[in-house]
Amino acid sequence: MVLGLRQFTQRTADGAGEPILDVNNGEEIMRVQPSVSIALANRSLESPGTLYITSKQVIWLSDVDRAKGYAVDFLSLSLHAVSRDPEAYHSPCIYTQIEVEDGDHDESEGSDSESDGLLDLSKITEMRLIPSDSSQLDTLFEMFCECAELNPEPIEEEEEGHNWIFSADQIENEATVGADSGWHFFQDPPNSIGHSNGDHDLANSVLQLQINDQRFEDAEEMERDNDSSQH
Repeated sequence: MVLGLRQFTQRTADGAGEPILDVNNGEEIMRVQPSVSIALANRSLESPGTLYITSKQVIWLSDVDRAKGYAVDFLSLSLHAVSRDPEAYHSPCIYTQIEVEDGDHDESEGSDSESDGLLDLSKITEMRLIPSDSSQLDTLFEMFCECAELNPEPIEEEEEGHNWIFSADQIENEATVGADSGWHFFQDPPNSIGHSNGDHDLANSVLQLQINDQRFEDAEEMERDNDSSQH
């Protein structure tokens, strides 16, 4: 997956030219909203187009220029909200923030997003979608939320091969092995594994418990011997 906003020109040849979706991976259209203008960063509105919300991405296609269109994956949308504050923007809209590739976060949303008059979509971190019918904003917002839930952040797999179970002997021997060991322990962590609440570590605590157990066994044997001698 490529982070950020990108050009999208893959349309069907018939009718209004709907976007070509990745149907092999289960992508489907969830909502079509006509007469939606788009504003990227702090640029002016572009001519109206059609908004397609799919199960994987948001696509806007111009109604005037079939070669113009934009798309962004839901995984790249870090925020979406309904904006009706005229001080924030002159028209009610769906406001979105877009994650970009590492190294592009210094975007000022101004001239930095353009190079020699060409728009650099990789630096665009804000997008506004302005439907001509503002009563559709809440419905569009709910659809954004539903599709965002269909695209949760991927969970990185934890590295395999680690065995985090230690015996008391392993912990005690670690103190003598020192730098030659492949395991390293933090010194004096507060009440963490391997340390008790006092001044003794887990190994000493286990060894002390074993000694106490032996004392209990000796006491029981002495008690049995006394009972036998009395009878």
